[in-house]
Amino acid sequence: MEKEVKLDPHGEALMGQFRERLPELEQLAKNAYDQLSDALHAQGIYVTAMEQRVKSEKSLAKKLELKGAKYKTIEDVTDLVGIRVITFYTDEVDKVAAIAKGVFDIDWKESVDKRKHQLNTFGYNSLHYICRLRQGSPRFELQMRTALQHVWSTIEHDIGYKGEVKLPNEYRRQFSRLAGMLELADDEFSRLRTTVTDYRRQIQSLVKSGQLDDVQLSSDSFRSFVDLNPFDRLNKRIAAVNQAEIYPVSMMPYLPLLESFGMETLGDIQRFIEDNSEDAYQLALSQLAITDLDILSSNTALQYLCVVHVLKNDGGRKDLKFIYDTINGKSDANEMLADMILEQAKTLAFMQQKKEKTT
Repeated sequence: MEKEVKLDPHGEALMGQFRERLPELEQLAKNAYDQLSDALHAQGIYVTAMEQRVKSEKSLAKKLELKGAKYKTIEDVTDLVGIRVITFYTDEVDKVAAIAKGVFDIDWKESVDKRKHQLNTFGYNSLHYICRLRQGSPRFELQMRTALQHVWSTIEHDIGYKGEVKLPNEYRRQFSRLAGMLELADDEFSRLRTTVTDYRRQIQSLVKSGQLDDVQLSSDSFRSFVDLNPFDRLNKRIAAVNQAEIYPVSMMPYLPLLESFGMETLGDIQRFIEDNSEDAYQLALSQLAITDLDILSSNTALQYLCVVHVLKNDGGRKDLKFIYDTINGKSDANEMLADMILEQAKTLAFMQQKKEKTT
């Protein structure tokens, strides 16, 4: 059963001040939250969560019972209003802090960086600023921590590690080990993100310099390659058949197809384009010349390139259907598309040449 909180006359007076100022504190919480949220958004900083709260009477009563004598007025309690920002990575905590400095007035004497552990201390901590709004307000607390730090703090509170009952050393040791593992994980996630970011920049540099054989095919590298508009020339040739307009769509659904063709580098894709572009154009011409289509998607060239590649490599109805199943979703109609392609492609030069070689 929870112990009843008993306040002395001074504590009761402070609680009365709190109740009188509650509407002001609730508005302060909203204003502080909105100002920081807008500033983070303006700087392109996206966090995993932001929270605001006004201290409950129950929580305040416990604090005043223990420490009420140190507060002359209720304004001396700096955490009546709390804002918490939770980030994914440790370096983002410092970015949020830098933005907060530009939004709020910081009371540096009361603020504390609890991340700076002493060697003999324990716990997963966060960066705490005591702030005021620039236009003037009571002080409030801004907590900034990572998601893992937040998880640790919640577990620590739930288990009651810092409660009244002192835990045996063996349990404290288990807490310490787990805290160390979480701290290591936090650091490693940040380090891994930096490594991946550097790798993506390296890919972009290699792609732009044309060193395509040195770039392994992946979603990141393919996206960088597509940004160079490698299918643009063929798309324009095909669109010119009917003076069609080209509208942009994603090329990413074609990545599994290209991988199924055995392509491992961007150099493989570049050669795939060079080897099949003329035949892809001829196939598109045979289909579109008898239509009045005046709008084509930007993946049209890539689709015809894939079809020609399959046909040149002795693919049949099943392989063509796989193309359409991959890019359009599985459907019986894809079998009819495959049959139509096989029929129309019979008269094309590359198919005739392939037929002659086999006879």
